[in-house]
Amino acid sequence: MAVMCGIGLASSLLQQESYMSVASSEAGRADVKRVSSSSSPQLLQNGVGLRRTCRMPAFFVTEERLRSSLSHNSTYHVRGSKVQQLHAVADALNQTSDLDTLEGIDWDNFGFGLRPTDFMFVMKGDLEGNWQKGQLRPFGNLEVSPSAGVLNYGQGVFEGMKAYRTADDRILIFRPEENAMRMINGAERMSMPAPDVDTFVDAVKKTVLANKRWVPPTGKGSLYIRPLLIGTGPILGLAPAPEYTFLIYVSPVGTYFKGGLSPIDLKVETYFHRAAPGGTGGVKTISNYAPVLKTQLMAKGNGYSDVLYLDAIENKYVEEVSSCNIFMVKGKVISTPELAGTILPGITRKSIIQLARSRGYEVNERPVSVDELLAADEVFCTGTAVVVNPVGSITHGTNRVQYNNGAVGRVSQELYEALTTLQMGVSKDEFDWVVELV
Repeated sequence: MAVMCGIGLASSLLQQESYMSVASSEAGRADVKRVSSSSSPQLLQNGVGLRRTCRMPAFFVTEERLRSSLSHNSTYHVRGSKVQQLHAVADALNQTSDLDTLEGIDWDNFGFGLRPTDFMFVMKGDLEGNWQKGQLRPFGNLEVSPSAGVLNYGQGVFEGMKAYRTADDRILIFRPEENAMRMINGAERMSMPAPDVDTFVDAVKKTVLANKRWVPPTGKGSLYIRPLLIGTGPILGLAPAPEYTFLIYVSPVGTYFKGGLSPIDLKVETYFHRAAPGGTGGVKTISNYAPVLKTQLMAKGNGYSDVLYLDAIENKYVEEVSSCNIFMVKGKVISTPELAGTILPGITRKSIIQLARSRGYEVNERPVSVDELLAADEVFCTGTAVVVNPVGSITHGTNRVQYNNGAVGRVSQELYEALTTLQMGVSKDEFDWVVELV
């Protein structure tokens, strides 16, 4: 049986047939949702969008299977232009989605990692901020110049978001406008144009809905959303790139740290620093993350979960973990390092502060010394990926302090449940943070 890449096979079939029958949604099952035909014009208004290299497992189909899908139990017909025919093939490919083994996913043990999905959103613009109309395209590789600004000078920013499936099968996203504004601020620092808030949010919605079937069942995980803004135009001298690409891709994920909501062990880094005053620590630029890999890998090699960084001037004040903000609890008072340009203004951080204050906690944003942190009753991290994660121990030099006897702290548990039940539509959203996709 010949096995072909779905897109390549689609092209060959279109060359052979100018009139085809398309399978109805009868092939779909309750757990395999089709992308609606209303999204097809954006996906396929340019046939070039379907040219890509074959990847697996997505769109990995047999020739016989696709031909059968195109002819079996037809309920409507497509005649005429290549664009219409491409729409039909896209629908047919979506009906063969059971070959992507969604049924075989063990959602209870699904980790935090990349799993290719169906579609990504792509939009291009120039340095002056003139953006072309964005399109949904099949997930695949990008083609950029070797002299692209992002490759040579690190000109790029990104965001992290999540979509959740509710018990009644609704799809929710959390505070997307905050991510849009943070990207705009980061782009300004990196001398890049950025899409406005409405364009950003609309693109996120389209991308999530196009990949709706990949949103895990309620309580089993989330669909991680990665908006990315990069300088793709060629540039040799040190200057802003002449062209930019805004794209969004998604991946279903489980918990970030193995074991779910279980305490992690942190090591305080006293030599390397994540950021310095006047730098880019306060924006989500891609260049902030590769430098932390060295210390993170060393820490993990010694049995720690992650690294906690100190300030670059006095080397005594806590800043943040590699990709998380940090909080400490002392009595009824919660403290977290203040935002002073070296710490990322996390959206989960901001939400936890508001949630905690609404529940009667006093929350202070101020300098927090490592000595204070070691003397705290409880410590936890926050971030899009981890949500709220308790800290079981912190090691500073030869001094190791354990919190709550290695168990999940009361405040961590309370705030984790308060935020996640809101994000998943279980509790009432009194803050107007949750956006339902329809």
